[in-house]
Amino acid sequence: MGNQAFAYLAAGLGAGIAAMAAGYGIGRIGSAAADGSSRQPEAAGDIRTTAIILAALIEGAVLFGEVICVLLATK
Repeated sequence: MGNQAFAYLAAGLGAGIAAMAAGYGIGRIGSAAADGSSRQPEAAGDIRTTAIILAALIEGAVLFGEVICVLLATK
């Protein structure tokens, strides 16, 4: 295998790890939001809004990481 093949392999692994970390993080956010909403039902709307914003920030960071992986592999 050439150097370019290893670069593609590394990009794929990096993107996969980023996606798995995002899934874990968003799962933790969802779990904490459900727990917080069950403990304080009157704050469920605020908790839900915060959870959605945090999940969107995580998705943005993961997308940035995946783009960097692909750009470095094609360099």
